[in-house]
Amino acid sequence: MDLAKRGFGVLSPLTEHESFDLVAYRRGRFWGVQVKYRAAVDGGIELRFKTFWADRKGVHGVAMDKTTVDVVCVYCPDSDACYYVNPRKFGETARLRLHPTKNGQGKNVLWAKDYRVFPPVR
Repeated sequence: MDLAKRGFGVLSPLTEHESFDLVAYRRGRFWGVQVKYRAAVDGGIELRFKTFWADRKGVHGVAMDKTTVDVVCVYCPDSDACYYVNPRKFGETARLRLHPTKNGQGKNVLWAKDYRVFPPVR
């Protein structure tokens, strides 16, 4: 686990329906972390700030309550890395770029490598 390698204690909730998936702890501070798994598509990682669950009536999704988590951790298997995002800094979606765009656009690009720091400083 990336956070443990960085020297954080990692705590799991005992219940299944919390707004966070784990809690990171270090030096007297706790961070609620929601974890997502996203494969790269067209050189980027698409983040939707929504929460999904399934029950006998199907799959459901609602907008994330961004006040209940401190950090969204996105694991991308294509880069084998975790990226840490402060969800309150974004609207409904964000796209982290792993590779340059095909048209060479660089302005307003969110480079995934800039989101490897925990806790996010952006």
